[in-house]
Amino acid sequence: GIKWMSSLEAKLEEAKEKKPTAEKLERLRREKINRFRNQHRINIQGTDLPDPIATFEQLQEEYKVHPKILENIQAAGFHVPTPIQMQAIPVMLHGRELLASAPTGSGKTLAFCIPLLTHLKQPRNKGFRAVIISPTRELASQTHRELVKLAEGTGFRIHMIHKAAEAAKKFGPKSSKKF
Repeated sequence: GIKWMSSLEAKLEEAKEKKPTAEKLERLRREKINRFRNQHRINIQGTDLPDPIATFEQLQEEYKVHPKILENIQAAGFHVPTPIQMQAIPVMLHGRELLASAPTGSGKTLAFCIPLLTHLKQPRNKGFRAVIISPTRELASQTHRELVKLAEGTGFRIHMIHKAAEAAKKFGPKSSKKF
């Protein structure tokens, strides 16, 4: 049939049709994020997942990561996050559990160290507050080295313990009771 309306009503009807709905905006946002993930070959599973980051600056804007940590990231020569960092850092900063797989040299160490230091917020004189267990001494050394660089100037003390006897020498005989 024919719909009769005044020109004012027609303009209002047009404006209503052109105004994007909340659902449409959300769908467009999801499509944009999915294109970004596909472009960077990020495969992710789960529900209610945080959006990936495109720059390290987003960490300060969205997650209030310590400015000194971001400064240390830049000083180490990292300017753009790798795909594993783009998605893993936001997931961990949201307090979610994560199982990630990426090739050697892809930035996994930085991807979990940034959220670790961010969750600890600031140094406290309360003993060990985080423990990273590594399967090999070589990986433990690499992780220690990266954490020392990342935490420089923040006041965090980063230690690597090889054996209990060395820990007793380094931290004192009562260290096992203390920590």
